[in-house]
Amino acid sequence: MFVASNLILALTRLLELLLMAYMWIIIARAVLSWVNPDPFNPIVRFLYRVTEPVLRPIRHRLPMSQMGFDLSPLVVILVIQFADWFLVSSLREFALSLR
Repeated sequence: MFVASNLILALTRLLELLLMAYMWIIIARAVLSWVNPDPFNPIVRFLYRVTEPVLRPIRHRLPMSQMGFDLSPLVVILVIQFADWFLVSSLREFALSLR
C-alpha cells in the first residue's frame, strides 16, 4: 500500500503543478488582452492556442460578454482554484490514508 500511496501523492503533485501552470497561462493571456500584441508572435500564438478552447465556451455563455469586458479568464481561474482545493486535497488525503 505504501507504493500506491506514493504513486497517488506523485500524481497529485503533478496535477497540482499542471493546474497552477495553466492558471498562469490564463493570467498571461488576460494580461496580453490589455495590450495589442503581435498576433504572429510565437508566444502569443501559443497562449491563444492553449487557452482559447477553454475560454471560448465560457465566453459564449456569460451574459456580460456583450459589454466588452471578458470575465471568462476569471471563471476559469476560479474553476482551477476549486479543482486545486477540492480534487488535489482529496487525492492527497486519500493517499495519506493508505499509509
